Amino acid sequence: MRGGEALAVKPVPTGNSVENDVTRARAGDVAAFEALYRANVGRIYALCLRMSGDAAQADELVQRAFVRAWERLGSFRGDAAFSTWLHRVAVNVVLEDKRADRRGIVRLADDPDDEPRERTPVPPGTRTDLERAVAQLPEGARQVFVLHDVEGWPHEDIAAAMGVTVGTTKSQLSRARSLLREMLR
Repeated sequence: MRGGEALAVKPVPTGNSVENDVTRARAGDVAAFEALYRANVGRIYALCLRMSGDAAQADELVQRAFVRAWERLGSFRGDAAFSTWLHRVAVNVVLEDKRADRRGIVRLADDPDDEPRERTPVPPGTRTDLERAVAQLPEGARQVFVLHDVEGWPHEDIAAAMGVTVGTTKSQLSRARSLLREMLR
């Protein structure tokens, strides 16, 4: 220091911006929640699209997931990353939506997941969009495939979230992989 000049001291940030945004959003700061939304919306949309297989439905599911996250932000304990908690919220929203759909639909067949949707043969050598192939999987197989192979969930967690047995998730995953191999040939 020369001649009485003060040193400029920069404030030391405490925590990271996500933690700060979560804290501020919990206190009702909408701008902080918007920052969390912008940081996570792409990943949540991709998850909802993979699990639902429909872009319009994925848009709706994303909105419901973020509304649910806003409503339940007080339950976020910080044991895991905010993005992990939000991911779980989104998965629950998608699975609840599917359960609600099932209750409102009269089944004409024993198992609507027996046949995949609109499978089109792909000529050899043609590059197939994997996302499109995943979207064509039957609902149960698609959800298990996305949660296990894409998102890395263990079978036990998938079974608990979907309300099925571990054996069911394993057979659905095997089925999904087999159908994908067939579609991608």
